[in-house]
Amino acid sequence: MVDILKRNKQKNVKYNNAKADRIFSLINGLILSIAVILVAYPLLFVLSASFSSTDAVMAGKVWVFPVEPTLTSYKAVFANKQVFTGYLNSTFYVLVGSFFSVALTLCAAYPLTRKELPGNRIFTSLFLFTMLFSGGLVPTYLVVQKLGLIDTRWALIIPNALGIWNLIVTRTYIKQNIPEELREVARIEGAGDIWFFLKVVIPLSSPIIAVMLLYYGVGIWNSYFDALIYLNDQRLYPLQLILRNILILNQIDITMVKDVSVLARMQGLSEVLKYALIVVATAPFMAIYPFVQKYFVKGMMVGSLKG
Repeated sequence: MVDILKRNKQKNVKYNNAKADRIFSLINGLILSIAVILVAYPLLFVLSASFSSTDAVMAGKVWVFPVEPTLTSYKAVFANKQVFTGYLNSTFYVLVGSFFSVALTLCAAYPLTRKELPGNRIFTSLFLFTMLFSGGLVPTYLVVQKLGLIDTRWALIIPNALGIWNLIVTRTYIKQNIPEELREVARIEGAGDIWFFLKVVIPLSSPIIAVMLLYYGVGIWNSYFDALIYLNDQRLYPLQLILRNILILNQIDITMVKDVSVLARMQGLSEVLKYALIVVATAPFMAIYPFVQKYFVKGMMVGSLKG
């Protein structure tokens, strides 16, 4: 009789645990579904609004799918010949700037993992100091000016080439994933530090390199303020600055337009143009992200466990 009661009790416990697991999974599913909707809906709305007619957008008819589909907004964007120049310039800044930044980050991060480096803690402290304090906009501009970088492509690459947070993450990744014993073996075999860095550290750091390329690339692609203060030649403008100028030029002064129908049409075009500009600016990296997502997750999770 006692055994039967024990078995029934164990069955009840298992049943209750299974029921609790199902309830927990259901609640998690609901929370994640709500989170997905909150994140995905704004993106879907922007995409749908960019393909909708101006009347539909102004009337608030666009919810999920495009209403009265049209390419008017995109024609207005790409009618500006500078958009293609901006794409080429931004591509150059992203490719060259990301490569330069990642190379600089790796060259700075690897020595900081070496305990025998003289002044290791001092260098680390100096790097961290720059995360909290900076010279400010005017001193930075004067430095760039004295270096002769004003109105050159390098003005958008060199001043912000090294991200200190990216440096810390990269240093942590190398420290955790490349054991000291491996370097000792390489030293016994007669390999120097440069050979070890090029042949061992860089190949084994491919996940964090992919993450850093994405981080630096997105930052450079989305940046427009540096171009605004350092560049005067419109042929060097990145895409973001050109899109900003297009948006400003399409802002309407109500006092300058007397015809109500013309004013409504211009306001509608200006509103739809905003959504088209968002799509044009974000589309390239949204297309690239799925291919580097696995490296992104692995690199960030491994590189941020310990300092």
